[in-house]
Amino acid sequence: MPASDLTLTRLQISQGVWSGRLSGPATPDGGAPLLSVTHLDQPVPGIRVIPERDGGWTVSVPIPASALSDGVQTVLIRDALTGARLASFAIMTGEPLEDDIRAEVDLLRAELDMLKKAFRRHCTETAG
Repeated sequence: MPASDLTLTRLQISQGVWSGRLSGPATPDGGAPLLSVTHLDQPVPGIRVIPERDGGWTVSVPIPASALSDGVQTVLIRDALTGARLASFAIMTGEPLEDDIRAEVDLLRAELDMLKKAFRRHCTETAG
């Protein structure tokens, strides 16, 4: 994956807009760095990059209506020049996902705890 001199830090999601703080070098003409924002490999319109007094920029990405679909939808924010991923965010909507990854991780943790206890008990019983 190509590297970028840009850093994008998430600030918040509010009223359907993802906001972040962009820092790094400006374009050669002194303008804001170019970003590529996509959802399902389609460009997201309405991106705003607003200069700040300290030389950084505030980035605003409107959450596209297409991301408000059942399941988990991911929006990618990249440096348009290098293609490097600067940030991403996911939106989960619709019916609760029975196979949600968080539920799977909780189940795996419980099973791992059970196996650790059984292994420790086995070690104690065979050591003595």
